[in-house]
Order: sequence, then C-alpha cells, then structure tokens
Amino acid sequence: MIKLPEVGLAAAERFALDMLVDLARLVPAAPTFDVVSLELRDHPPRDLRGWVAAGWGIEVGDGIVRIPRGVLHAVIDVAGAAAEQRASERDRYSRVPASANPLVREGLERDPIVQRAALALQTATRKAAGRRAFRTVAAWPDGRRWAAAFTHDLDVVSWWPAFTALRLVELAAKRAFGRISRVAASAFGSLGFDPVFQGVTGVLNQEASARIHSTWFILCGTPTLKTVRAGDLTYRPESSKARGILAQVRAGGHEIGLHGSFATLEDHGAFAEQRRRLEGIAGAPVRGIRQHYVRIHPGVTEHAMTAAGFIYDTTFGFPDRNGFRLGVADVVPRWDAERNQRIAIDEAPFTWMDRALSKYRGVEDPAAWSRDALELAATAREVGGLWVGLWHPNLTPALGFPDAPPAYGATIAGVLAESPFVAPLDTLAEWRRARRAVRATAIRPDGSVELEAAVAAPSPFQLRLEDGAGKPAEAAR
Repeated sequence: MIKLPEVGLAAAERFALDMLVDLARLVPAAPTFDVVSLELRDHPPRDLRGWVAAGWGIEVGDGIVRIPRGVLHAVIDVAGAAAEQRASERDRYSRVPASANPLVREGLERDPIVQRAALALQTATRKAAGRRAFRTVAAWPDGRRWAAAFTHDLDVVSWWPAFTALRLVELAAKRAFGRISRVAASAFGSLGFDPVFQGVTGVLNQEASARIHSTWFILCGTPTLKTVRAGDLTYRPESSKARGILAQVRAGGHEIGLHGSFATLEDHGAFAEQRRRLEGIAGAPVRGIRQHYVRIHPGVTEHAMTAAGFIYDTTFGFPDRNGFRLGVADVVPRWDAERNQRIAIDEAPFTWMDRALSKYRGVEDPAAWSRDALELAATAREVGGLWVGLWHPNLTPALGFPDAPPAYGATIAGVLAESPFVAPLDTLAEWRRARRAVRATAIRPDGSVELEAAVAAPSPFQLRLEDGAGKPAEAAR
C-alpha cells in the first residue's frame, strides 16, 4: 500500500504517477494510514537509458519513497504517447513512424521499461515499509503471474486467388523461388475449395485443442474498387462467407472486435456506424477495436473510439517491428497531451505480429516468427505483464505462407508452457479496470487490510491482495 501526494502535481504528472502505481500493483491508501508515503523530488533530466541506469532515481527512506519528476515526464512521453502526439512525421498510411517513438530512437523498444520502473517502485515501497502494512493487488486471475491474449485480424475473406497472386509478386521480389513453387502447388491444389475458410478453421481447431479463447477483429465497411486497391476493405461482412466465419468464431466462444477501416481515421462517425453494423451481424456486443494497418492518430483517434462506445483499443503496436511501443506489457489508460486530460478508453498494446517480420523485415521463416513471439512473451512474463499476439488466419500455404500454420501451433504451445492467464481482450481489460480500482479502506488491529473495488472483477474471478512475500491475503468485498 502507498499514500500518494494530494497536491502539487500537474495533470500529466498525476496521470503518470497513477499509471506507475497501477503497474506496480500498489494499493492507494488514505492519508491517515500508517503506510509508506510517496513524494516527488526534482532532479536533472536524463534520457531513457540514463533513467534505466540510475534505477529510475528512486530513493528509499523509513516509510517514504521519492521519485524524480523527470521520471513522470518520461512515462507521459512513452506510455502516454505524448512524444508521438508531438511528432509531425507521417508515413504513406498516415501513421506516426516508428522512428518518432522515443523507445525506438534509443533502441529500447523490445523492453517494457515503464513497467520495469513500476516494479522498481514496488520493490522500493516494500523496502521502505519496514514493519508497516504492505500489500499489492494480485496480478491476474487464478493466481497466475502473467497473462497472454491471442488475437486475429480478418483481412481476407473473398477473392483468395488475387491475394495469392499478390503474395507471389512479393516473393518474386525477394527471389524466394523455392517458396514460390510451394505456394503455386498449394494454390493449384486448393482450386474448388476455400483456403480462407480452411485457414480460419485451422486456427480455431488449434485453439480448441489448447482450450483457449481469442479475439477476432473484423472489417465492417462496404468495399469499393478504391478500398480494394488500397488494401483496406476487401469483403462485405454480410456476405455468406463472412457470416460463416463469424458463426464459427462465435460458436467457439471467442470475442468479436472491430477492425476499423481506413475511413475511421478521418470520419470519426464511421466508428459508431461500423460497430453497430458488426454487432447486428455477429449478434454479440463489440467492445474492442484495432485499426486496420494500425492507422491511428495518437491522442485524437481514441476520443472517437470512446464516443462510439468502445472500452478498449489494441492498435498501439509497431507495424514494422515487434516490441513494446508504449513501454508496457499491460492494459493502460490513454492520454491526450494537447488537452492535458485522460481519455476514457484502455489500451492493450499488441506486442507481436507475424507480418511485422515477413512483410517489413523480410523474414520468411515462420519458425523464426514463432521464436520472436516467444522471446517477447518471456519478457512480458518477467514483468508480470500481458503479451498480446497478432496472427493473421490467412497465413496458409495456398495464400502464400508455407509452414505458417505449424508455427502458430508452436507459438501457442510455447506461450502456454509458461502458464499464463489466457482470455479474450475484453475479459483482460475488464480485469485490469477492476484491479486498478482497488482501494484500502482500513487496517485492522491484527494488521489485516480491508479493501474495496469500485469496479467489479469479471465473473467468476475475485480480486485479492498479496502480502510482502507475495502470498495471498485479503479478498475484495
């Protein structure tokens, strides 16, 4: 538990401090409680590597921890994406390029350094507590120490031979002639069949065998020649093929989310329209969103998502590399640097994507994709965080990706071998909102703690506290 300063913080500093305390799993306590107090101190500015090397400048005293204000500013720049919001550069898809990200500039994008700063704060608070009451909130349901989410973007439904042809052109440019022959043979053997549907079925069967549920993001606009040529909308969600896929996904108990089309970036009203349309087709609530081609204007697009009724976004990953774009492996709130205020939506940044390697990095070996996924999953596990993976179900031999399906199976097996809590993203976002809302309300004479959660945990899970040794303690009322 920890007492936070009540005055003397700017809005951005308060946001950053609350995020660090949340990621540290510390329980905010009333000013009258005999627990560790947190204070801010001034310190000369450092770059990110400087803060890492200095242990984030955290000082420990008897019943007190002190954090430099500069650390909070770094948290806002990275985890609040304030640095990206200030950037003027855009790539051909109107995205903020990875080069504008402060972690990329310092070569730190594969390390969730903001989360490590939070863990340093947790360690310092435990040390400062001495004999005072100390509690943290249990990280994930069922006593799990980290979490994982498997997600999919349904970009292809119809006209599969055209996508195979485009993939063959891509392979030809790489002079991957062996793969070209294998793809051509698979495509010829698939004539008269639907390899897209087979690819979806294959992914669902792998997940059913592993007893996990995933999240599927579906495009929900009306395709035109312009959208098809741009690589945006290529299928009607009301088509019999799309409905068949949605029915399969829903029958397996998986979550449906919206894959926001290119139009949503400028026409913010399209978010609500596409969400309503998808809910009508899927017959299920649509609570999450990921932008197609990860096209987002940080600090702006999230307001439109919130207005359309989404509770979480999962767009903040890199299109051209894998890593931790916000410096966290977790679910965190969003920040508007221009208006200097929170945005009422959570972000579950994706950590790893198959096409970041094959399309942007030129890595054509699916086994290498899986190894990269598992390396980042191990990093997320180190910090007790959340790994979010993105696998496209159209990565099959007939559509240009030999050996890809077994690589996805290896990825599932490798992640599950480390015993994460696995759930669709809406469940994970709901859990994190509830965990973030836990507050200590009293310390009893025997040293036990009373707490309450302003937000209920997702059924059937219960929020619990842990003591200084990490053992289960009190449960929330």
